Amino acid sequence: MAYVYLFVAIVAEVLATSALKSSQEFTRFWPSVLVVGGYGLAFYMLTLVLRTVPVGIAYAFWAGLGIVLVTLIGVVVFKEKLDLAAVLGLAMIIGGVTVIQLFSNVSAH
Repeated sequence: MAYVYLFVAIVAEVLATSALKSSQEFTRFWPSVLVVGGYGLAFYMLTLVLRTVPVGIAYAFWAGLGIVLVTLIGVVVFKEKLDLAAVLGLAMIIGGVTVIQLFSNVSAH
């Protein structure tokens, strides 16, 4: 169940982070509400995750998948461009999270 909570936390954080740009420095009401609500939900769900998942492992998933998903939203929604170095860096982040999930005994606790 912890990884379901972690998934919800990551999605909420990604939505909140993506809404930051649309909030135009908190001058637009609904995107600003999404930022505050999304971060609130994300952090609450993360507290549930930390009941059973070590903080370093939870944060590796949170940060790694969050970076990749926010970058994809930037490319698709905001038409941001990636260069080769950015793509390689994102691939390394995905690889690191994958190695933890597949080979670390710590992530299973």
